[in-house]
Amino acid sequence: MIEKKTPAQIEKMREAGRVVARALQAMQDAAAVGVTLKEIDAVAAAVLADAGATSPFLDYHPDWAPVPFPGVICASVNDAIVHGIPTDDALQDGDLVSIDFGAVLDGWCGDSARSFIVGTPRAEDQRLVDVTKAALEAGIAAAQVGNTIGDIGHAVGKVARKARFGNLEDHGGHGIGTEMHMDPFVPNEGRRGKGLKLTPGLVIAIEPMFIADGHGDYVQDADGWTLRSPRGARAAHWEHTVAITEDGPVILTAL
Repeated sequence: MIEKKTPAQIEKMREAGRVVARALQAMQDAAAVGVTLKEIDAVAAAVLADAGATSPFLDYHPDWAPVPFPGVICASVNDAIVHGIPTDDALQDGDLVSIDFGAVLDGWCGDSARSFIVGTPRAEDQRLVDVTKAALEAGIAAAQVGNTIGDIGHAVGKVARKARFGNLEDHGGHGIGTEMHMDPFVPNEGRRGKGLKLTPGLVIAIEPMFIADGHGDYVQDADGWTLRSPRGARAAHWEHTVAITEDGPVILTAL
């Protein structure tokens, strides 16, 4: 079911989104050489607790997963594309880190992701991070009343193709509201004018996931969650929760 929101409900989602934005910034600030992924997970958990919010990730157990998810963040490092489990692994100089994070506040969800480099960046990694973020911005710009889901996918996919980056196959964004994952699916590749027409009150998560070697395939780790590049190529992931309004797209997960 596609859930439409009133302006008052969108403002409730904005409050959840602010919690997400604060946590992501706190995690990036805390990330440094020698810091573990579990320590970063604890930073996010503290922001949730301070806000009176809960995690939609912790103990999430979809049918395809062998075990419930064990953290409040997805922490994917280097060739891990998405859904990485926070572990005791310590960050190393030059690691490319993608953090996906959500919050539930007063029954409404926010979801966002960002990628960044710890310590000394490699130029090719910084380009991957920057281009993936640019693809998110292109997708958001296309999220206009009267456009379609296909217009968003086309905008994101065009950036990937121009940069010759891989675009994670069969994955993309989603509707969001009283639940974290709802209809519609928001693909990162699409045809202009095709798919669901965007109307006021629709709230979606747009999330490009690009891979440096130009391939979009993946393998799944033995943990049942982490998706990884089969050839060891690095990956980046950016996401925002966005409301479709008559005045244009409104990012709900920005500070």
